[in-house]
Order: sequence, then structure tokens, then C-alpha cells
Amino acid sequence: MSERRFFRTLLVAFETCFRRWVFVLRGDASAILCAMGRNLKSRYDVVIVGGGIGGSGLATVLARRGIECLVLEATEVFPDRTKGEWMAPWGVLDARRIGLEDDLRAARGHTIHRHISYDETRTREQSEAEVLPISALMPGLPGPLTQRHPDACQVLFDAANTAGATALRPASNISFVAGTHPQVTFTHDGQEHMVQCRLIIGADGRNSMVRRRLGLTLQRDQPHHMFSGLLVDGASEWPEDLQAIGTEDDVHYLAFPQGDGRVRLYLGWSLENKEWLSGPGGPGTFVERFRGLNTLPGAEVLGSATPVSPCATYANEDSWLESPVAPGVVLMGDAAGWNDPITGQGLSITMRDIRVLSEVLLDSTPAEWTMSTFTPYVTERVERMRRLRIAAHITAVLQNEFGPEARERRMRAHERLVASPELGMTRAIVMIGPDLAPPDAFTDERVQLLLS
Repeated sequence: MSERRFFRTLLVAFETCFRRWVFVLRGDASAILCAMGRNLKSRYDVVIVGGGIGGSGLATVLARRGIECLVLEATEVFPDRTKGEWMAPWGVLDARRIGLEDDLRAARGHTIHRHISYDETRTREQSEAEVLPISALMPGLPGPLTQRHPDACQVLFDAANTAGATALRPASNISFVAGTHPQVTFTHDGQEHMVQCRLIIGADGRNSMVRRRLGLTLQRDQPHHMFSGLLVDGASEWPEDLQAIGTEDDVHYLAFPQGDGRVRLYLGWSLENKEWLSGPGGPGTFVERFRGLNTLPGAEVLGSATPVSPCATYANEDSWLESPVAPGVVLMGDAAGWNDPITGQGLSITMRDIRVLSEVLLDSTPAEWTMSTFTPYVTERVERMRRLRIAAHITAVLQNEFGPEARERRMRAHERLVASPELGMTRAIVMIGPDLAPPDAFTDERVQLLLS
């Protein structure tokens, strides 16, 4: 660690300790955070646009190491997006490495230990004989982490402020100038502000304003199917350590418990019936379809639980950028492109973005940051997203296509995987991470072998 970095880290530690003592003396956390937020400087090392899991998570990691961060979040309350509530084991490992796992677990984080894949081509007993003990996949990791997306956003937003970052909400009218001397303007508390920085980070989601103003165009594949999520409560009879996935008739279904009787449910179906769950009757139709599943033990429990979230529907697709960087700006999370949500990789992708970006930034001083600084991040992310696209494509074809031909395809794929378990490595990356599979797991030949 350089002498400059050492003294900056020491100063941040002193300021954080002082703030905590003030909190103890006053007993008012909200007042402390607001006071911190209003103490704006004219210059920061990093300005992060978007204070969700990615933006706040990165700010927390950087601020804990002495990087001066400003986070600008548009919302007053984090909304339920009906997705982003399941983190794969490889994402949990990254969260642990960057010091965010404990923060996330404190916000009703729940661990799943077992996985069962059901299918109309097998009996329940056959499916349950192949239960996957997820904790055995990666030593030291008990399994995926689940929780409400707004809870995860909020706990990391608060953690960023506690770590010494300035995290503001709601921030509006955000604009910026990129280049060698970036600057950001925004409105907060009715006042317009302008700050300078070394780097702007766009963490503002799928409809990223930062990406649009940079003129960067996402590459996309064709939407493959529709997907909808619904959070239900009161399903206390569902095993809290078990996640279930399956295909039956004209739907693909998923169930991920969040503890204390709360379960996030998903349904996937054909693009031909886009409006199926639209409108005010969507939640009722959703749980009724779940309740009628014949292949899923406990379907009645889940279908009779109480909906406690919106029922948002969206077309599933992959999107990506060949280079998520521009002079003075870096994109991360969904702003830099996303994986087809069918495999639930969004949170893990974000944790990896935070880890790789923070390592790159902390390996040099802010004065040394240039476009070439982010080459390791760009290279790693491009290949990571390519591999995840292949895994998602295989999953979508096998689990979200319906009818006699699709059933036969699933049966053949299952028989091949039983006979040659190594073929499953291409899909296993959604649990263990895309970097742990050999390159030949992503060849056209491997994909065709699984899908033919």
C-alpha cells in the first residue's frame, strides 16, 4: 500500500469511528446519514450514478479502502423489481471476498441448501432421487442466498454511507461530462450541484441514462420467452432449504424460499401469449396456475399463499456491450448488459463486477486511472457474459420450450447427462461460476450435443 493510500485509509477509519460515536450519543441514525449526505464536496474520486446493489455495493467496498465516493440514487424507496432475489454460490463467494456478504445476510438473507429439478417426463420419485445438495458444489459455501431485492439495495445503500461514502437520494436531473476531467451535475433537496471527479461509474440499470448519453448501443439476441415473478407469503409448509425448478405442459416454473414462509415464484411461457399475466388479475392467475401444477409436490401450498408483490412480466433476452468503458466512464451491472434472467445470474454478475472493478481501482491511485486501467475488467466481463449467454441459451431451450418435440429433447438431454456427467459443466457454471469450466464446455459441438 502506498503512503498516500495508507493515510487516506487511516483518515476514513477515524471519520467513520467519529460518526459512530456521534450516532451513539444522539441515537438518531437517520439524522447522521442525512447530515453526511448534505456535506457535499466539490470533488470526489468516484461518482456513481445508481445506488442499487451494484452502485452502493461498489461504493461500500471503495469507501472502506479510502476512495472518496459520491452515490446518486434516483428513487426515494427502492421498488420491487420482481427479480434479482437469488444469488448463486459463485456470487456469494464474490460477496464474501469483497466484504459484503455479512451486510447482505443482515437484511433477511436466507440460504438454500437443496435443489430438485422436476419434469413431466419423469415421476416425482425419480426427480427427488436426483436431489442436488448445493452445499457440496463449492466447499465452504452452504448455497444460494435469497432475499427481497429492495432489502438488499437498502442495506448496501446504508452501508455505503456508514463506510464514508456520500450516498444521496432522491437525485434528479443528473447529467455529466465525460473525458479526462469528468464532472456531474444533479439536483438534490431542491438545489442544483456540480461536482468534479476522476471517474464516473454508471450503475443505473437496464435503461441506463449514462449508457444512452455515451451513445453506446447494446447488442441483443432475440427474446426467447416470457417471464414473470411474484413474491408470496404464508407458505410456511414449503421446505425453507429447498428450491425447485420444473417444466410442465406450457410453463416453466421456479420456487425460491426466502425464509419465514416467504417464497419468490417465477413462471416462464411462450412469447405467443405475451399478455397472459398482464393487468390487475395477473397475481390471481399466477398463483392459480402454480396451484394446478401436477409435477411439483407442495404446489397447493405455494398456490394458496398470499401475493405480496407486483406481478411484473418481461421478455427474456441477453444483452451485452463489447466494451463497457468510455473516457472517464465505466458501466457495470445491468447498465453494461445483462444475462437472460432464466438462470438467475444478475446478482452474481453484479458481485463479480464489484470485485473486479474494485481490485482494478484499488491497485492504483485515482491519479493513475486511465482507459487502459480497465482492460482487465473489460476482458474478464466480455468472456464471462459470453459463457453465461451459452448456459442461458441451453437452459431456455430445454426448459422454456413446450410440446412433444421439446419433451423428447429434454428426455434425450437428461439421458446424456446421466451417462456423461461432464456434459453438465456448461450448465453448472450458473452455480459454480463461468470461470471454473474448461473452454471446451462452450463450443458449438457441446451445445448441439445437449440440444439435439
